[in-house]
Amino acid sequence: MVPFDSPQDRRQSSPQAMKELKKIDDLQAEIDTFRPFSQELLALWQERLRIDWTYNSNAIEGNTLTYGETAFFLREGLTSEGKPLKDYVEAKNHAEAIDYLREVVQSKRRLTEGFIKALHGLLLRDIDHTIAKSADGKLIHKPLSAGKYKVRPNHVLTLSGTMHKYTEPIKVLDEMQNLLRWLQENRKLHPVERAALFHYRFVCIHPFDDGNGRMARLLMNLLLMQAGYPPCVVRNSKRREYLQSLERADSTGSTDEFLHCIAGELIQTEETMLRVLEGKPLPPIPGEKLHRDARRELILKAIGTDTLSISQISDRVLRIKRPTLKYDLRALVRARKLRKSGVGKGVVYTRTERAG
Repeated sequence: MVPFDSPQDRRQSSPQAMKELKKIDDLQAEIDTFRPFSQELLALWQERLRIDWTYNSNAIEGNTLTYGETAFFLREGLTSEGKPLKDYVEAKNHAEAIDYLREVVQSKRRLTEGFIKALHGLLLRDIDHTIAKSADGKLIHKPLSAGKYKVRPNHVLTLSGTMHKYTEPIKVLDEMQNLLRWLQENRKLHPVERAALFHYRFVCIHPFDDGNGRMARLLMNLLLMQAGYPPCVVRNSKRREYLQSLERADSTGSTDEFLHCIAGELIQTEETMLRVLEGKPLPPIPGEKLHRDARRELILKAIGTDTLSISQISDRVLRIKRPTLKYDLRALVRARKLRKSGVGKGVVYTRTERAG
């Protein structure tokens, strides 16, 4: 772990980092030209981001839900056979944690120990144990306490095969206070570098029994959102590169590789957000097509020859949750299968080709 008083916190960023940070800021400037954002496009972006972020962050930690299963669960509230209930609880909790962060950004709440514990309590709500490896390599059920610092030591088997030990429980309180002090004292760092370094230092402490990786990414993204950037979604496909960069920071004392990893993922997120704001289609969600087509056919049949408001349609398709119904109605209007008329609460939908 890099000491909290390391000169690296006061150093000039490397040329590569400066180039990447400039690209991030250039992309952010492009995003800002779309302000004030279209509420329809913003809702589309936030829904996709909520799915992307939840799936990838949980998958990095071993959650077995596929992208499509995560999307369908968050939109419809429906589960698939053969998947552990705990995986669905994790998805629900993580999505609600994202919603909570949005409220925190709007209220301009400070990052404190109390907030960090509350966020952890939400993230691990209704989860009372985790599967871990003992010192002799055996799988054990390890009890955990949501919203409370660890009382037992924790460690991890790294990708290189070595056992890495985190901060001892007795030192966690002091180290967390030092971390928050470091955050306040390093406000002159570029916001992306400051958020990434906070993530790394939080992981080094590993203050909780479980959920530390997801917490580190949530807190990093809170700092980014508070600074006006979109969240950085670390993709599961980059899991090995991400974990290796953390491990090399531990072994070398340099966080350059980790910053490079985070910057690359943030650039990817910014480019995705730009596609949405520009009205360009996003890649389809894997495994969602059958569910999506079935939903939309159900909506069209429910409307039939009538002209209905969204509430009336909702009453006829009770299996489809309201946010997903709105999403599908927009898509059906764009596909010219539905005609939308009226404004505000007076909006109604009619099929362009009357059902027989």
